[in-house]
Amino acid sequence: MATLLCTALPVSSSYRSKFGVASQLGLSSRHQRLSIPASFSLGSSPGWLSTGFVLRHSALILKVDQRKLRTLVTAALTDAEQTSESSSLKRDLETSVASHDALPPIETRKRVVLVRHGESTWNAIGRIQGSSDFAVLTPKGEGQAETSRQMLLGDNFDSCFYSPLARTKRTAEIIWGDRKKPMKSLFDLREIDLYSFQGLYKQEGKDRYGENYRMWQKDAANFEIDGHYPVRELWARAQSCWQSILNSSGTSILVVAHNAVNQALVATATGLGPEYFRQLLQSNCGVSVLDFTPRMSGDGPPYVCLDRLNQTPSPPLIASGGRKALTRILLVCHGATDSSTQQRFPADEDENVNVLGGIQSGKVAELLLDVNVNVVLHGPQPCVKHTATYITQVQEAADCLGVDCLPRYVDMKELSSLRDMVWGEWVGKSKETVLERERWQDYLQHEDVPGAESLSSLWERAGQAWQEVVAELGNVPAADSKESQERTVVVVSHPTVHVAMVAHCLGLTQAALGSYHLDTGSLSVIDFPDGSSGKGIVRCLNYTAHLGRWAVPVTRPTLADEDF
Repeated sequence: MATLLCTALPVSSSYRSKFGVASQLGLSSRHQRLSIPASFSLGSSPGWLSTGFVLRHSALILKVDQRKLRTLVTAALTDAEQTSESSSLKRDLETSVASHDALPPIETRKRVVLVRHGESTWNAIGRIQGSSDFAVLTPKGEGQAETSRQMLLGDNFDSCFYSPLARTKRTAEIIWGDRKKPMKSLFDLREIDLYSFQGLYKQEGKDRYGENYRMWQKDAANFEIDGHYPVRELWARAQSCWQSILNSSGTSILVVAHNAVNQALVATATGLGPEYFRQLLQSNCGVSVLDFTPRMSGDGPPYVCLDRLNQTPSPPLIASGGRKALTRILLVCHGATDSSTQQRFPADEDENVNVLGGIQSGKVAELLLDVNVNVVLHGPQPCVKHTATYITQVQEAADCLGVDCLPRYVDMKELSSLRDMVWGEWVGKSKETVLERERWQDYLQHEDVPGAESLSSLWERAGQAWQEVVAELGNVPAADSKESQERTVVVVSHPTVHVAMVAHCLGLTQAALGSYHLDTGSLSVIDFPDGSSGKGIVRCLNYTAHLGRWAVPVTRPTLADEDF
């Protein structure tokens, strides 16, 4: 077997000279970058690519087949094309829009459940792990994995992919339990490669690398170390992982991996670039769910919907992972109505919550009991007002539940921009009736519902609502004590409006409206660690564990495409 020696871009002169990369891959000595010789073709490769090779990545050696090698080389070329002289390497990356061209076409609907490993020994002491394999699960981490096992107990997974690193392999074994179906180790699911950073305590990294460590914290997509751009490499690797995952058999797939790689998997699936690193949090044993639906045409990449993000063993309001934020927005979807329970579009604007919706309103109010909410914003519909009023009443009574009663006032404000979408001729109709020939995401590509509000109008109105909410967050007066400096705004509205506001928070386009799903009674948390004028960090989306026996399961039974 021939040997191909390669490293990620850019490659140092000493490494090139030592391993002879230039002679095998046509490495440019001037720019120190990977390029492909004229004899290489993705359609028909020369003989030295025909049987598989051993790829040396830094100190790691692994076997790769021809297809994977082509994927890696193509990703390297893409990175090389985007990389010029060092003066331009730190340019700002363009904001991505929803584009899923990196995903392979599929024939049937698939659901992929992502889980991060439990707390490791290096997590606990603040040591940078990267793709090193020295840390193991702590007792707390084992307990988190067991909670995730219980959370996923009812799902009939067809297969499990996991990172081969010890902390992740053990988490996968706990969650998989006594299932008989196969578990598959996938090397590309390892954590981000951080090279010289790996093994350092965080303070060591700050002291030793100074400005470079600051770049890692503030602009990770342009962070460079040892001649590598770790986050960009990770994004290319995540795209390769989706090829393996989505081309596997079965419709329900469990993936157990790491913080950074799970972020990259969610981002690449939903069309987000490496500039979104750290904007979609992944806590220890946090669960994220992605649904993939084939296109009506039968070819091209599938439609992707993020069903939930970072559902954790503990409540999401307890900070776990990511930077601490004193400022945050809590998006609460109103309690269930008869229409939502029966999977119909809203019957009319005056529809209120049903019995289940009343329970959900109480459950979400209880979840927020220990949070000092400053203001509750809500839309004009009765179902929204009911949930908002319940939350406000519990908040105002919260301080009187103990021995010393210190009642407080929580402001409630109605925003017309938070009203539900006008559905026109679809009012009160079941989704199967109006979408029997097209899926929801197909509909979102055009606007053709007579009498309904246009999608562009909804998009603009949600953008206005998001600006009003952020402005309200900035208007909350800060007090003297650190605890009272926390600023929390609760926004109660409809799932459709919240989805559009999340997309605005992430700086996306109208094309992203079908990329996220929210349930009635759910909670989504957006942190602002740099204050209301900074970037919004999505801590969780569609959290429903607080609903108890009335919760929407993390993984539902597999549905036919027309029911999805």
